[in-house]
Amino acid sequence: MTFVSTQQVRFAHVDPAGIVFYPRYFEMLNAAVEDYFDSAIGVSFAEMHRGQGLGVPTVKLEVDFKAPSRLGDRLAFELEVVEVGRSSAQLVCTVRGEDASERLVARVVLVCMDLAAARAVPWPEALRPPVDRAVPAA
Repeated sequence: MTFVSTQQVRFAHVDPAGIVFYPRYFEMLNAAVEDYFDSAIGVSFAEMHRGQGLGVPTVKLEVDFKAPSRLGDRLAFELEVVEVGRSSAQLVCTVRGEDASERLVARVVLVCMDLAAARAVPWPEALRPPVDRAVPAA
């Protein structure tokens, strides 16, 4: 039931101390969510936004930082959908280094949103994140 998006820590992600500047983790997490929808759900963000007029903004985010990540590290963003409601989905993302050590754990709530109306809408069946089936890794 876990989707994995692997990303490398790049120069743009780190601060002068050479460790990931914490807001960059949020950008990387969003990239992992984008990978998830493209690979596991089968709908790219481009199609979702431009073709369907839908988005999946983060409405709640809780993060526990466990250990620093450094320039050049390869990180596995392990996404697991833990609950899906009428228009929301709760995910847990565990970020691990190549040695499998936890770097951070994030609890994320996404909402399916009609972009033109700027309001939550029920998940269309084609976008509804599954809770009970395994998804492929990117």
